[in-house]
Amino acid sequence: MPATTAIGNVRLMRLVVAICSVDYAGKLSAHLPMAPRLLLVKADGSVSVHADDRAYKPLNWMSPPCSTKIETDEAGVGTWTITNKANDTLVISIDEVLHDSQHELGVDPGLIKDGVEAHLQELLAEQVTTFGQGWRLVRREFPTAIGPVDLMCKDSSGASVAVEIKRRGEIDGVEQLTRYLELLNRDPLLAPVAGVFAAQEIKPQARVLAEDRGIRCVVVDYDALRGFDDPDSRLF
Repeated sequence: MPATTAIGNVRLMRLVVAICSVDYAGKLSAHLPMAPRLLLVKADGSVSVHADDRAYKPLNWMSPPCSTKIETDEAGVGTWTITNKANDTLVISIDEVLHDSQHELGVDPGLIKDGVEAHLQELLAEQVTTFGQGWRLVRREFPTAIGPVDLMCKDSSGASVAVEIKRRGEIDGVEQLTRYLELLNRDPLLAPVAGVFAAQEIKPQARVLAEDRGIRCVVVDYDALRGFDDPDSRLF
């Protein structure tokens, strides 16, 4: 008799390496033929299926809230059926289990990266003349009804400028700044408010969109802002 187990309330990370096939049925259908794969069950109930050819994205997955029903024999052979609130299903058919373990990871402190947007914002707030001589900072995290603007500044003529800062400037960042500008320019005490989109790297499509909307793009050098790079000492 197969064992039937519900693991919707699992609190451990479970790692299963198995020879399996996977079938997804929802808005679209997808099939993964029989092959060795890593099955990852997280403490939040999510289930993802991984191959050995990528580090950033599973082959298929089901995000919480979802429930998992396991119907297997003592060797782990059988099926997992994962269902979400939209009644989409992910069925994993296991032919052989190569590894099965569970681990309690605890609370993760989060990723700490050098050069994230908060660091860039702090450095640019201290060196606001990066955007032009005579500029001054009005406020960091300038509040609006739809979220804070990274930097609110005044340029050399005293005009208001909203600065949105990203590590990598993409279209969604331009759209975000556009929404801020539309809202800020309704305030007669601030208008007219110009926009600056600042990033370590700005994608060509984002630059085209920004400039089409009258937003100035500025590529910033993180090492130079930190004082680690002296442009006068460069050979080229």
